[in-house]
Amino acid sequence: MFIETQTTPNPATLKFLPGRQVMPSGTRDFPDPESAEASPLASALFSMGDVTGVFFGSDFVSVTAAQGTDWAALKPQVVAILLDHFVSEAPLFMGGGADGIAVPAEADAVVEDREEDADVIAQICELIETRVRPAVAGDGGDIVYRGFSEGVVYLQMQGACAGCPSSTATLKQGIEGLLKHYVPEVTEVRAA
Repeated sequence: MFIETQTTPNPATLKFLPGRQVMPSGTRDFPDPESAEASPLASALFSMGDVTGVFFGSDFVSVTAAQGTDWAALKPQVVAILLDHFVSEAPLFMGGGADGIAVPAEADAVVEDREEDADVIAQICELIETRVRPAVAGDGGDIVYRGFSEGVVYLQMQGACAGCPSSTATLKQGIEGLLKHYVPEVTEVRAA
């Protein structure tokens, strides 16, 4: 088995591609060791000490290292843990699958969506799903809709994108421009 690695726009995060499916659907963000207790793989990665975040995508695992960590030393250790996990076909989550675990509730919406904005919100969510999420996943992360109010769209970055120095530019120049172009009711995009 070969695990490919890719850099991400976030210098603290590397994207690892095992050449097989990681998550059958959705994504899972582990921003700290406590949240990783649901996954033996995420727990093993955090146990190395220098890992500050783990993110599972459909076909990749993003790992974020603490500031000042030398990736040249950490990368082989991460690859070894990933190889052991995937070669042994160990379950990704305790209990064998995502169905048997308690997944932390998604963060509450920043603002309550109003019923009269339903059409606009549907357009926003469709663009995020079809245009934005695939691009963000390519960089080792995900983006989650958190609300719309008075022209402002609230989005949360996850995985490699959460602490990325260019995430503000991604939100403001990339995503905001796209949403404003296709949905005239959007005036601004803010991080949630």
